[in-house]
Amino acid sequence: MAVEVDFDGIQDRIFSFPLPEKNYFQIAAVKDGLVCSREPINGSLHHWFWEKHPSDEALDRFDFNTQKVQHIAKKVMSFRVSMNGKSLVYRHLNSLYLKADIFEEADDSGNSSNYSGKSDWLDLTRLKVNIDPMSEWKQMYNEAWRLQKEHFWTPDMSGVDWKAVYERYYPLLDKIATRSEFSDLIWEMQGELGTSHAYEWGGDYKPSPNYKLGSLCANFEYDQKEKAYRIIHIIKGDSWKSNSPLMSPGAEIEVGDYLIEINGQRLNAQTSPAALLVNQANSVVSLTVKSKKSGKVKSVDVKTVASDYESRYREWVETKRKYVHDKSKGKLGYLHIPDMGPDGYSEFHRYYIYESAREGLIVDIRDNGGGHVSQLILEKLSRKQLGYDIARGGNISPYPSHSVAGPIVAVTDEYAGSDGDIFSHNFKQMKLGTLVGKRTWGGVIGINPKLALADGTLTSQPEFAFYMKDVGWGVENYGTDPDIEIDMTPQDYADGKDPQLDKAIEIAMNQMKNNPVSLPDFSIRPHLPVPGLSVTTNGNGAAYKKKLKKVENELGQKPNLYMNTETITIKVGDVVTLKSGGPKMTVQRFLGDSPDVSTKVQDEALKIMKGNKSGDIVCQWFDGNDSKNDIFPAESLIKVES
Repeated sequence: MAVEVDFDGIQDRIFSFPLPEKNYFQIAAVKDGLVCSREPINGSLHHWFWEKHPSDEALDRFDFNTQKVQHIAKKVMSFRVSMNGKSLVYRHLNSLYLKADIFEEADDSGNSSNYSGKSDWLDLTRLKVNIDPMSEWKQMYNEAWRLQKEHFWTPDMSGVDWKAVYERYYPLLDKIATRSEFSDLIWEMQGELGTSHAYEWGGDYKPSPNYKLGSLCANFEYDQKEKAYRIIHIIKGDSWKSNSPLMSPGAEIEVGDYLIEINGQRLNAQTSPAALLVNQANSVVSLTVKSKKSGKVKSVDVKTVASDYESRYREWVETKRKYVHDKSKGKLGYLHIPDMGPDGYSEFHRYYIYESAREGLIVDIRDNGGGHVSQLILEKLSRKQLGYDIARGGNISPYPSHSVAGPIVAVTDEYAGSDGDIFSHNFKQMKLGTLVGKRTWGGVIGINPKLALADGTLTSQPEFAFYMKDVGWGVENYGTDPDIEIDMTPQDYADGKDPQLDKAIEIAMNQMKNNPVSLPDFSIRPHLPVPGLSVTTNGNGAAYKKKLKKVENELGQKPNLYMNTETITIKVGDVVTLKSGGPKMTVQRFLGDSPDVSTKVQDEALKIMKGNKSGDIVCQWFDGNDSKNDIFPAESLIKVES
């Protein structure tokens, strides 16, 4: 059946399905509706864009007639609909489920390995497939070569004779004997492109035993005298995540205590804690510990963690942050960005919102693993303070929010790559600050791996090249030079020194010394008068006193002068009283309108009022016997009522 698409006005024929907000993937048309797979809208922390999460995905059917969504199945990775649109088969991990009637909900609550005549799970163990590895590897080699040919970012393969590369490596297929040798051959073949991000991973490897090492998140040192391992450091990570098991409630284990046994097995110079924690990841183990303070020996049960990486990383960041704060006397903030993916984006915002409130900022992107969010971070760092948001009794917030008042210095190194390269280069190109460290990795051609080979192997094709206005294609295969090159030697690591960070602090402090960061004087507030006399001193009391002295000499009296920063509007007819106390008085006129004073006094008072300074007011009051008119300086009065 021929299908014609009328593109004229097609943008005006877009309609939405009344489906809830989800992430939708596959969509297939069926009778009177459609079938689609979806997953909840979740955060992407610890997830990468090519990873699938089958536990989150589900399969639904939308009925055009009822306009309702019917749930079909859960934990779906992919599906296919039959030609007649009545049946489907879907995949869950390595199992397949056949749904004969697409309009019924699948009963997938059972175990996918329990096969019977009543089960709709397909018993794939009954399928016998003969695989000739040599033939499969040749087909996979052809496929990997073709994928590069069709997806590499430039059609001429950057001048590489890609056909000649194929012919050079193809004969080696007859000489390899293992799957790992095939992987090595693919790496060598793709390496001829001379381009970053040409990877190969996964595939049909025989699973090997995996004895995960449990961790106590601590450093130990063998004590020959005690014949035990002394705890020299307990790693402190985030308490709400995988912290050190030795810090768990009730453990009461401290630095300096001795670890004697694990699960009843004695430790010695040849048997370390790690040796007895093999295959003990995420397991409860019994520790025999001797207290350094009391000398008492006790047994404690703790649960190990599978990795101490997160805890060690958090402690490393906090140590660097404290070092920067202390060395700069609190003037500089510090943050580290481990990659340009979800984790790095999270780390950036975790610290940036309050580290940016200091006078300057150090941005550390050493060991940055790349990703795709550098432009979002650079956008935040490029904010320049244009003003301030001030509330009565509240904090002073810069505008734009979280903009840095003073200098920004970035620290990079040879292990910052991909989007870490791009960040480093554009930090310089945008003139955000000084870049310190070593030349970066030099690989900026992006990938989107999505097509697997026959045995599940994934290869990546460099598809998205970066061109910079200042160096063209020059970042690829070279990297970005820092403004100031500082090496980090093995001895620096051993001694706990960080000359790169020290240089960044020095540069930022010198820049703040030459261009001090200061806030405006917010004490002078705006005055918004309505018709009448606006009473204010505008912080210029000395000048006002000098002018008022002439008026006082003419009047033969010396009224008190009250300084304030408030604005009070007083009009003729208002009832006022003195701040120092006294009777209520009615405002008669402003000085300058009164016929009771000389022209000289009138002129002097008018000048004061026209110059936005305070003037004097003629007030009428009753002393019990008679009404009196007196002249008072405006600052001495408080309005009682209008």
